Parts: sequence; structure tokens; C-alpha cells
Amino acid sequence: MKISDLAADVLRISDIYATAHGIDRSGDWAILKLQEELGELTAEHLRLSGRARGEADPNALADEAADVLGMLLIYCDQAGIDIEQAMQHKWLRWLERS
Repeated sequence: MKISDLAADVLRISDIYATAHGIDRSGDWAILKLQEELGELTAEHLRLSGRARGEADPNALADEAADVLGMLLIYCDQAGIDIEQAMQHKWLRWLERS
């Protein structure tokens, strides 16, 4: 699956969720949600490594990682970032030098 296809699906799901729950996604909403999801991923990591209270759950870690990626894709859309082009420019160009 291409990142652009994944992003399109995530954006559709986000629209459905926001409508169903009356969520205002204006302004800085996406970056704040991205930060929130990163915090939740960090909390799960800490539980799995025995450095936080609560029961460790590897499935929760994967779910939170998916939330971070989903929110990053939503943020990129709202910020006008072509993430595939950005990845090519920042990371993948190094493979062309090999």
C-alpha cells in the first residue's frame, strides 16, 4: 500500500469519526492530537519496559503506534505536506547514493 492510499483512508475515517462525535478539527487540532498520541505510545512503551504502572500490553503498543502514524498523516494533510515527497527528499535520497 502506498502512503498516499493509506493517508486517503485515514482522512476518510477521521472525517467519519469527527462527524459522529462533533469534533472541531480546526487550527492546531492535528498537531495537538499527534502529541497526545505520541504520549500514549510513550506510556505503553514505559509499561512494557517495566518503568510505569499498569499492565503491559504489546497490542496496545501497536495500536498507539498506528494512532501516531494516523495522526501524522492527518497533520501532514492539514499542513499541506506531501509526506511521500518529503520522505524522498529527507531519507530515501540516501539510497540513491549507494
